[in-house]
Amino acid sequence: MSPQSTSTVAVVAFDRISPFHLGVPCMVFEDRSDEGLPRFELRVCGIGRGRLRTDAGFDIEAHHDLTGLRDADIVIVPAWPDPDLPAPAPLLDALRAAHARGACVVGLCLGTYVLAEAGLLDNRPATTHWAWSEHFARRHPQVALQTDVLYVDDGDVLTSAGTAAAIDCCLHLLRREHGAEAASRVARMMVVSPHRRGGQAQYVERPLPDASRDDRLAGVLEWALRNLDRPHRLDDLAERALMSRRTFTRRFRQATGATVHQWLLTQRLARAQRLLETTDQPLEAVAASTGFGSAVSLRQRFAATFGVPPSAWRREFRGT
Repeated sequence: MSPQSTSTVAVVAFDRISPFHLGVPCMVFEDRSDEGLPRFELRVCGIGRGRLRTDAGFDIEAHHDLTGLRDADIVIVPAWPDPDLPAPAPLLDALRAAHARGACVVGLCLGTYVLAEAGLLDNRPATTHWAWSEHFARRHPQVALQTDVLYVDDGDVLTSAGTAAAIDCCLHLLRREHGAEAASRVARMMVVSPHRRGGQAQYVERPLPDASRDDRLAGVLEWALRNLDRPHRLDDLAERALMSRRTFTRRFRQATGATVHQWLLTQRLARAQRLLETTDQPLEAVAASTGFGSAVSLRQRFAATFGVPPSAWRREFRGT
């Protein structure tokens, strides 16, 4: 999808909605085209026009009703307020119609229940909040539920686990449609990790610790990001942080939710994505500047993570 074209994103709103879950897609897909980011038309579409209660004790007013889904490119259902509450027939019909004409449909957290009720997840992989996994599996045995992942991208249908995983899912969709640089810039504005793979376990990960809490660790991670082309041994990083190997490993895991190896791999892949999308550097140069050492190693890691080789990624996002 061209960064200059306008994508229409319809977010479904309903009575007793969580303001947080409503706010996640609205923040990710806010129109920031004046800053060089993709152009979006964002619609909050209520089930019926008018005021809606939230679960936080205040009301909101949706300016669109479900007709706003009719020509949307992306339709997002935030966390449904009660898994035992059936979704209204007009919403289910609107979701089926949107999916049938080719829209990408997303269920965030308990929004997965609504997609399943609409029949959009039959014989397909999906996820939801871990606390409701057993309940969901009993209610919708026709869905291939994945209980320990952050989100599932099944092409035209995406689902996420709870709370922070909704951010990951929306950033992943932004990245998939518009590239790693756009997703990374939005993530930086939101002060969240630019990329957590969907198959990662449902835990919180931060790209860098709060510098006010641990200046030494934050400084070392920032240095590592500036020098991804170099090899980074755990002992060398611990020494730079003036910590023992054991202390550094513990604090690193607390700060990022990952091992040093996992964190470095994620950062190197994200850097490789941006270089493939924004430069004409040959693959050997990309591999060298991201610390993979060789094009062969980069191809193997890239394909294992994203399902396509680097050359296909570059063609997709550079139109070549």
